[in-house]
Amino acid sequence: MTIIDLTSPYQGRRTQPQITEERIPLRSATTAYTGLVYHLTSDSMQGTYLDLPGHILETDDGRRADTIPAAELYRRPATVIHLDRPATPGPVSAAHLHTALGAQHCQNTLIIHALGPRNSFQVPERSIFLDDSAVDWIVSRQCQWLISDIYESTALHGVFLKLFGAGIAAVCEPQNLHLLTTNEVLVTILFPPWPKTTQIPCRLLAEF
Repeated sequence: MTIIDLTSPYQGRRTQPQITEERIPLRSATTAYTGLVYHLTSDSMQGTYLDLPGHILETDDGRRADTIPAAELYRRPATVIHLDRPATPGPVSAAHLHTALGAQHCQNTLIIHALGPRNSFQVPERSIFLDDSAVDWIVSRQCQWLISDIYESTALHGVFLKLFGAGIAAVCEPQNLHLLTTNEVLVTILFPPWPKTTQIPCRLLAEF
């Protein structure tokens, strides 16, 4: 079995996390040592992150990080499609996705790999994106989860609004998708169950 970590480093395009360390002396009659406690300040779009439909108010389906069943997150069968297109700015269409899928059966978790060996932090933000036909194609496959290194364009033409409106949850900013060498993998999404949140940094693992 091969396990690939698909998690990007914990960083954001707009803000950086702040981590401060507090040292707490612990003493008793028999021992003495220093405990460390970390104070974390972050937003929800750091590194690789889970994006539930409730991230958009108008498409909120009630799912939250602390209520989503673990069965939806653990070892989900996923179909991997690698796009054979130039790594140049522009749209990815339904035709690109259909050709890449070929004769494969599409699981209800879909992984789209569009950026070759690069991750999304290494290309101009939203310069390669899913167009309307691609989003319609994904919805027509009756996907429940989408893991992709591309999503919206700089024009904000509603990729997430359409995906979330169809009940499709997303994982954004993965890396190492080029290391997935089989057409199907098992995916596990790990994160703390923060209450009320619809978007949260996560760790993403694939096995095959």
